[in-house]
Amino acid sequence: MNVKIIATKECSHSLGLQHELRDMGISFEVLLVEEHPDLVATHGIRHSPNILVNDEVVFRGQPSPHELRQFFSQA
Repeated sequence: MNVKIIATKECSHSLGLQHELRDMGISFEVLLVEEHPDLVATHGIRHSPNILVNDEVVFRGQPSPHELRQFFSQA
């Protein structure tokens, strides 16, 4: 499973999201909107953060810890 967080440099939710994923044992990569305009255009990114799994947007904005656990327990 290829998990990416796409966020702005100033995104206040990104660090919390990273913490949640680490606690769940999920490996991920953080990509900054400012450095990856191609991903922004391809996936229609308008908010931060976003989570991509296998190059598909699965969350736009900050999911709750429950939503994260539910999604990744089924993935």
